[in-house]
Amino acid sequence: MEIQISDGIVRRVRGGEDAPMNGLAIQARTIANFLPLLCQRTGAKVVHNSDANYTGIRFDTNVGPVVLEMPMGDAPYRLVHELIVPDENGRTEVEMRRFPQIYKPHGIALITAEFLRTRGFLAK
Repeated sequence: MEIQISDGIVRRVRGGEDAPMNGLAIQARTIANFLPLLCQRTGAKVVHNSDANYTGIRFDTNVGPVVLEMPMGDAPYRLVHELIVPDENGRTEVEMRRFPQIYKPHGIALITAEFLRTRGFLAK
C-alpha cells in the first residue's frame, strides 16, 4: 500500500492510477519488495511526503512508527522513530541511524530490517 501526504492531508495512492513515477518512488517500491517477511508483517507502506520533502517506507512497529526517509538530492538515508507524543523537549521524531546513498536497494532493505530486528522494533 502507498500513501501520500500533501498540505497536511493523508490519502491512499492507488497503484498505477495516481502513484508517483519519479526515481525515488520507484526506488522505494524496489526496496519494499526486498524487505523480509518480518518487516512486511509490520504493515510497511511506501510514503510520499511532499510536506517534509521525502519519499520513504513507514513501518508500524510495536513501539511506534519508524520511517526510512529517502530524501531528494544527495542527503543520506535516515531511519527515524516518530514519537506519538512529543517528549519533554518537544521533539516529535528521533533519528536512529543514517547511511549514505551508496547501497543498492537490496542492501538498504537488509540494513533496515536488521537494525529494526536487533533493536526490538519488530515482533517475532
